[in-house]
Amino acid sequence: MRARRIPVVLAMLIFGAGSASGQGVALDPMSGLKMNGDWEIVRANCIACHSPKLITQQRGSEAQWLHMIRWMQAKQNLWQFDPDTESRIIAYLAENYPPQDDRRRMAIPPRLMPPNPYAPPTKEPDNARESL
Repeated sequence: MRARRIPVVLAMLIFGAGSASGQGVALDPMSGLKMNGDWEIVRANCIACHSPKLITQQRGSEAQWLHMIRWMQAKQNLWQFDPDTESRIIAYLAENYPPQDDRRRMAIPPRLMPPNPYAPPTKEPDNARESL
């Protein structure tokens, strides 16, 4: 009896058992996206380039999702969306994957970061060698 339950439990973990975080929203078994609103537009446009996990693990407001899209367009060659498609994608993402305070750590202050080994060398002040 127990051997039969393990695959069911595993399937529930992998596919979300048809609901998203207890909200009663079914998850698409292929992408893991919440199947409400314009989820099919998001699936068709976003997972063409990257894993759906990249979507479901992110959180953001409409402004933050728009910023991510603009970054992908500028740096990753994402195509331009027509205004209606873009607004529907952003609305879906902001509604289903909104910001959460407990999702991200604070940025590490620059003074605590290790030196960047790829940064261009900085010029020493002229009097730096004289003090040696």
